[in-house]
This record gives sequence, C-alpha cells and structure tokens, in this order.
Amino acid sequence: MPKGVGKTVAQNKKAYHDYFIEETYEAGIVLQGTEIKSIRAGKVNLKDAYARIQNGEAILFGMHVSPYEQGNIFNHDPLRTRKLLLHKREISKLLGETKEAGYALVPLKLYLKNGFCKVLIGLAKGKKNYDKRESLKQKEAKREIERAFRDRQKM
Repeated sequence: MPKGVGKTVAQNKKAYHDYFIEETYEAGIVLQGTEIKSIRAGKVNLKDAYARIQNGEAILFGMHVSPYEQGNIFNHDPLRTRKLLLHKREISKLLGETKEAGYALVPLKLYLKNGFCKVLIGLAKGKKNYDKRESLKQKEAKREIERAFRDRQKM
C-alpha cells in the first residue's frame, strides 16, 4: 500500500492552509492501552499538533485523543506526548531539514493501515498572509471553472 492510504480517522486541514508541504513521511505511533480504541472511534484531534526531533527520536506534541468511555482507571492523558516510529536515516534527514529556517514537522493525517495506526508527517514551510490569500484565490478560480464546466455539461 502506498503511504497515506488507509481508513482516514483524522485530517489536519489547517496545515494545508498555513504551510507549504514540501515532503511527506509515513510514521507509526506508540500508543497506550485504550488510545487505539478511541482513535478507531474517531475521537482524535490533530489541529494544534506538531512534531519535533528530540534526542534522536521523533516526538508528537499536542495531539488530543479523548479518553475511552469504557476505559475506567486505565485511561490515558489526552494530550500526552507520543513517540513516532521512523527509520534512523529519516530522522536524521528530518533533523537536518528542520534546522533550516522556516521548516516544521506537521501531522497531516491519522489513518489505519493493515490494523496499525499511522501518521502522515509533512515537512512544511510556513506561508505568509499574501500566500494564503493567493491560494484562496486559486481555489476559488478552480471552483468557478468546475462550476462553469458542469453547467455547460447540463445543456
């Protein structure tokens, strides 16, 4: 299966609005007991999440996984840091890239692939306000073209 393909649980649409995505990486994620059950139920939020390289490991911060309803005392902290599983050469490459000015690691998508939870991490460069306006204009123009094409097909 190619990376990014599977049952999508959560997407970070804000990341595509705020950043230029240069490259993507598929990473596994280390979870505790009831977290996977909450993720399968879709109780996860990637909006404010980000990743960093610390001590040679990729760490995901700010991902909110709601506590599992039937989890009683074995529930987890919803905002705890989670380790990402990447190859050593990928981590060293990401470390070199994030040292450059303006690059960040942003989780784009959380999905289930072959029974495992995966995160699509994007190497991103921040957009300026005028870049955001330009991408909105392009999106609107594309919508307008599709609308005109659809109307023409109906005739």
